[in-house]
Amino acid sequence: MPQLLGKEVGPIGFGLMGFTWRPQPCSQEQAFAAMRAALKNGMNFWNGGEFYGTPEYNSLHLLERYFEKYPEDADKVVLSIKGGVDTKIMPDGSPENIRRSVDNCLKLLKGRKKLDIFECARRDPKTPLEVTFGILEKEYVQTGKIGGISLSEVKASTVHEAAKITKIVACEVELSLWSTHILENGVAEACAQYDIPIVAYSPLGRGVLTGQIKSLDDLPADDMLRHYPRFQPDVFPINLEVVKHVESIAQKKGCKPSQLAINWTRAVAKKHGASVIPIPGATTAERVDENAKVVELTDEELAELDAILSKFEIQGSRYPDYVPVDG
Repeated sequence: MPQLLGKEVGPIGFGLMGFTWRPQPCSQEQAFAAMRAALKNGMNFWNGGEFYGTPEYNSLHLLERYFEKYPEDADKVVLSIKGGVDTKIMPDGSPENIRRSVDNCLKLLKGRKKLDIFECARRDPKTPLEVTFGILEKEYVQTGKIGGISLSEVKASTVHEAAKITKIVACEVELSLWSTHILENGVAEACAQYDIPIVAYSPLGRGVLTGQIKSLDDLPADDMLRHYPRFQPDVFPINLEVVKHVESIAQKKGCKPSQLAINWTRAVAKKHGASVIPIPGATTAERVDENAKVVELTDEELAELDAILSKFEIQGSRYPDYVPVDG
């Protein structure tokens, strides 16, 4: 089991984004049922964001209400929250904004749950890391206001740089059978070098690896994915070819494609000497139960998946050009 801040966390975590960052958020009752199901399944690493939603209703609001109703769950959860962005959701690691962001997260939690981990959602190119992390370390970690500092969406050189400045307790980056870049650009190796657990977001390839998205027609008209390069009409059918092979292997394995995809992130990280906590999102208890299943992959199955990935290059970048990405 991975360790975070001295606490054991389940092999699979839980992403909160889907509850508040969508045109029509699910009901609080449904969200609470999913959150309870996560803990029941040992998914006690929870990941959210100050900007997952609106200033009036985001991850912190939902969490505060949850822990008000279930205070006994607060100490069971290792909570990681992304922040450090401005009103346009652009990176801002300045001392003023970092204080504003962390203080706002703490305010919204109302003391019902400790903010175990804070992570700047992106690196701010205008502010040196030692300035941003200096504020977080001295004013928040050392005073016990937060438990530790995580990186998010970074390249290998940033991992090396950050590790020289302060203790990094986690690194959240995209990893899936649809996004293998951290295995090739040195990020996984850097995290292994400093014993930094990788928090793998979008382990289901933004839902594609579930096998439920067969064409662009399966995406709502207002879905933000329609703006992403990998979901454009000229390349999306090509990218779906990988999914067909994942479905075939999952069928032989006796599991769902989603379960195969989630557990692949754990297995492939071991080959690079790193530990991974995938954080699939889910908005129903039933989907949480499905995502929580631990599936051990054999060397032969991993080799088969490697062979598939070598034949099918995913077309298009991970994000539109207007989204800042460090790595």
